Amino acid sequence: MRSVKTQTTCVEGSSKVNTVNYPIVDKQITDEACQWQIMHGVAIKNADGTARHCPYSLAPMTMKRHVFDHIMNVTPMLTKLISQVSEDHAFLQSSLRSMANADPFFGRLLKMHAQIHGTEHAPLMAERKPLLLMRTDYMDDREQGAKVIEFNGIAAGMGPFGQRANELHDYMRRQWPDTYNTWVESPTAVPADNACLDQLAHGIAIAAQEIRSHFGGEGQRTFLMVVQKNEDNVYDQHLLEVALQQRGVRTVRRTFDQLSTQLSTGENQRLILKDIGAIDVVYLRAGYQYSDYFAPELCEDECCETLSQTRVFIEQHNVAVNATVGQQLATSKTMQMLLTMMTARDLTRWALSEEEALLVKSVLADMLPISAQSIAWFKADADKHAWVLKNQGEGGGHCVFGDDIVNKLASLKPEDYDAWALMQRLYPHERERPTIAVRDGKQTLVDDLVSEIGLFTAYFNGVPVTEYNGYAGYLVRSKPAKENEGGIHSGKGILDSITLIE
Repeated sequence: MRSVKTQTTCVEGSSKVNTVNYPIVDKQITDEACQWQIMHGVAIKNADGTARHCPYSLAPMTMKRHVFDHIMNVTPMLTKLISQVSEDHAFLQSSLRSMANADPFFGRLLKMHAQIHGTEHAPLMAERKPLLLMRTDYMDDREQGAKVIEFNGIAAGMGPFGQRANELHDYMRRQWPDTYNTWVESPTAVPADNACLDQLAHGIAIAAQEIRSHFGGEGQRTFLMVVQKNEDNVYDQHLLEVALQQRGVRTVRRTFDQLSTQLSTGENQRLILKDIGAIDVVYLRAGYQYSDYFAPELCEDECCETLSQTRVFIEQHNVAVNATVGQQLATSKTMQMLLTMMTARDLTRWALSEEEALLVKSVLADMLPISAQSIAWFKADADKHAWVLKNQGEGGGHCVFGDDIVNKLASLKPEDYDAWALMQRLYPHERERPTIAVRDGKQTLVDDLVSEIGLFTAYFNGVPVTEYNGYAGYLVRSKPAKENEGGIHSGKGILDSITLIE
C-alpha cells in the first residue's frame, strides 16, 4: 500500500496561499452553521458546563451507490451473526478464554458472563432479553472495497449526531446553495437518507413495549441509560431521550455507582429502580473500560467487584439489555478475528445461509493472531504500512501503526499475545476535491479527507426491530488521511454525511 500524502492549509487568519483557488468561506456562514448545531443539540459539554459545537464538514462526502447499497445489505447479516454468537454462551467461554487470560478487563467480563449464564457443564438461565444496538464501522478501501473496521456492541453512540449531520448539510444546501455547491464533491449526487435517531428510538420503544406488555402493560415505559461520571457527550444522549419521550418512553440516567445501591428485585424478576419503579430497557453508555467499574471509596479487596456485580444483577432480571456481557464479548476484536478466519460454511452454524455467509466474508478484512511465528514474519517480511496492531480497547487510541508496530510487538510478553491482533490496514478513497472542516468555530481547508462509515442496526431477541430489516441509519466521521485517530472525542474526526452517485 502506498503512503498517503497530506496537505492541510489553515484558512482563517492564514497567510498561506490557497493553491487550489477555492474561495474562503464567509465567516458568517460557518458561524450560523455552528449556531444551527448548538440549537439542534449537536454539541459536547465543556468542563464548566457550557457547550461547544461538534466539529463538522461544510459539505458531505460522495459514495458510489452500489457500495453503500452493498454494506446496507450485508450489515443486518453481520448483526444477525453477532446476535447469534452473543447467545452461544459455551462458544464464547471456550473461544475467548485465552484472550481473557491475557487481558484483565476481558477476564472480568468472561467471569461475569459465567456468573450470568453458568458454564458449558452447568448452564444457567438468564432472565434478561438481548437488545442489540450495534454500529458496524467500515472504510471503503481503494483496492479491496468496503471492509469492516470493527463492531461496536457497547456504548455505540452518536447515532443521533449522524442524523443531525445529514440535516445540517440539508440546511446548508437550502440556506447557502452557492457555498454548498462550491464544496460538495458532486452537486448532482443525491443525499443518503439518515433517520438514525428516529430508528434507534423506534427499536428501543418496541423493546420497552414488549417487556412492559409481558407484565400487563400498565404504567409508563421506562428506559434506564447507564452513563459515565462527568459525561461530556450528554447532548447526543439527550437527543435520544427526547425522541423516546415522543414515543411515550421515559428516560432516567444513572452511573454504575448510583445503581449499586438503587436497584432491587420486584415480582417475577422485575428490575426495580429506587424512586422510579419498574425498568423496561437498560442501555449501557458505560461499561467498556475498567474505570467505569472503579469505586475507590468502597475500599474493595478486589478492584471493581461491586460495580461489575451491579451489571450481573441487571442481567439476572426480566429486562431488555444493550449491551449484554455476551454482546460485548461477541464484538471484541478477538471474536472479530476468529470470525474472519472462519470459512463461510463455518459461519452457517449461526443461522446464516451460505449465501449470507459469503456476503459477510466479503466485508471482513484480514486479521492475524499474535504469536512468535507471526511476529517473526512481520519483522522479516511484512509491509509495515499494510497492517494495524490492535488490542481489545474501545473508544479510540488503541491502535498501533507503521514502524511503531515492530517496537510494540517487541515489548509484548508471550502471555500478552492473545490480547492483540494484526488487521489489514485500510486506505479509503480520499475526497476528489478539498473541503472545509470547522472545529471550535475555525475553518481548515483539508485536501485529503477520508471517511469512516458506521451503520447502525437494531435487533431485539434476535429479531430486527426497524422498518429496514434491522438497519437503523448511519454515522460518518471524516479525518485528514495523515491522522490515525478519527474519533470525534479522541481524534481529529469531524461529523459528515453521505451523498450517492451512480
